[in-house]
Amino acid sequence: MKIVAALVLIGSFSLIAFGQSESRSQLLNAVEAKRAELAVLEKQLLAPAAEDQAAYAEFLTQPETGLIRILPREKFESASSNKSGLTLRGGGAYYSFSRQTHEYGYGSDLELQGGYLSVGFAGADYGMLMKLEGARLEDVSTELPGVKFLAKYNAAADEPTARVEQRRFGTGTLIEGANYKDRLPVEAGATYVLRSINYSYSDVLVAFKIVRQDIDGSLIIAWKLLNKFPKPELARAQ
Repeated sequence: MKIVAALVLIGSFSLIAFGQSESRSQLLNAVEAKRAELAVLEKQLLAPAAEDQAAYAEFLTQPETGLIRILPREKFESASSNKSGLTLRGGGAYYSFSRQTHEYGYGSDLELQGGYLSVGFAGADYGMLMKLEGARLEDVSTELPGVKFLAKYNAAADEPTARVEQRRFGTGTLIEGANYKDRLPVEAGATYVLRSINYSYSDVLVAFKIVRQDIDGSLIIAWKLLNKFPKPELARAQ
């Protein structure tokens, strides 16, 4: 009888364990399903409005162009600190023109935070921004005054030099009448040019226009790639 009772007890525990395992498996599947749903919603949240797409339909037929929405970091980066937070790394506040993704890291080129656009976010990475006065995005080329310097600029080849350049463009520098900084205020309707140097990932020259600012502070940005330089590398210290 004791053996039978023991077998019954073991069987009961097995059923309980099987039930718990089955329940946990269902929970994990439900979590994955919710993640997939959230990814779809976040993609929709980051998409430019249909009217923006229509307004720039002809522009977007040109090669190396795009239309994006970028979100203000202070509102969307962290779900734990803000109910509107996104699960996407960086909260949709960053964009990589070389990888064409909002996900932060691996060569992010542009950030929106506190009413400013900035470039250069990790390690020795750096870059420059310049506002083009009176220039149409469609007309921007590497031969335009102000853009020519960025097109011919050689990325620093070692970390000490890169750090010097970080500080130089961090405080702002005037070169041939043009002012270059790593951070500029948002101005709806303005056209900018950007050089972004991300070591081991990418080095790009991009012109973009802030089409408009939406009610949530996000920006609709039309852009075109002017040049993609060889992947930059830092020389190893001797």
